[in-house]
Amino acid sequence: MKRGTSVDSLFIAFGLVISFALLSVAGCNRSGQPAGGSGKLFGVSFQTLNNPFFVELNKGLKAVIEAKGDRLVTLDAQWNSLKQKNDVADLLQQQPAAVFINPVNWEGIKGTLIEAKQKNVPVIIVDAPVSDTSLVLCQVASDNFEAGRLACEALAKVKPGARVVILHRSVNKACIDRVAGFRAEMTKQPGVKILDTQEGNGTAEGARPVMLDLLGRFPELDAAFPINDPSAIGTISAIEAVGRAGQVTVVAVDGSREGAAAILAGKLHSTSAQFPREIGRIAAEKAYEHLAGLPVAKDVVVRVKLITKENATEILEVK
Repeated sequence: MKRGTSVDSLFIAFGLVISFALLSVAGCNRSGQPAGGSGKLFGVSFQTLNNPFFVELNKGLKAVIEAKGDRLVTLDAQWNSLKQKNDVADLLQQQPAAVFINPVNWEGIKGTLIEAKQKNVPVIIVDAPVSDTSLVLCQVASDNFEAGRLACEALAKVKPGARVVILHRSVNKACIDRVAGFRAEMTKQPGVKILDTQEGNGTAEGARPVMLDLLGRFPELDAAFPINDPSAIGTISAIEAVGRAGQVTVVAVDGSREGAAAILAGKLHSTSAQFPREIGRIAAEKAYEHLAGLPVAKDVVVRVKLITKENATEILEVK
């Protein structure tokens, strides 16, 4: 054999080894089967995992998927829409059986949804709906409009003349719906007035400086509606920092253990509880129904419940 032919053969063999290694790293074949084992591969991308709500939602997904002998890959976008896009693109290369997405940006996620559809990978949106529902199998989310409405109703009962600020996250459809529900209830509560709406980014770190600024600009401010419990914690921190603890009524949405503890401590008036494990469970079940050839509803709305000092211990007792 000629020397050139031997070298060519070595390169071909080396290429086959590399290709095999890449397939192993990918972890599954094109049918969604994890390489080297039985069961299907699923993936989920959360806007953040620095929020107990999404940790619980992930547990709901994982419980159903692992009970069937399958595997779930969990990804954290860290509030970065570009990272989420790249994470999901990498996941789609592995041809998972289905992907669950909790979008950072409800409109900006469209390109990723188109890519998934082109690869014939079903997408189920969890918690935060998207703008183009034709690109997804279904959406499973809390009744966010009702959550916001309950927050306003609870506030009006204890402070009918409230002068309130809203700490928003306007790139998130769930938050948009919460604010819409709050405003809708305000039409029945003529004494409640909104002083300002600002972006709090849905985090304690984002909400605190925003609330400090609002407290400085509006001396009459006596109520706040942060769109989730983490931003409520930041809001409360700002209120305490300026010596106004007990003077500003805070209502929120989530029903987290941290929120319940703040309610029992007298720092948070109420939170409209969501049920993240239930959202995860239902979303996983819908994926399996689709894979079994069954019809799946496009929108699944999950209940919410107002949590106050009277029932906050219910949240703390949940394992």
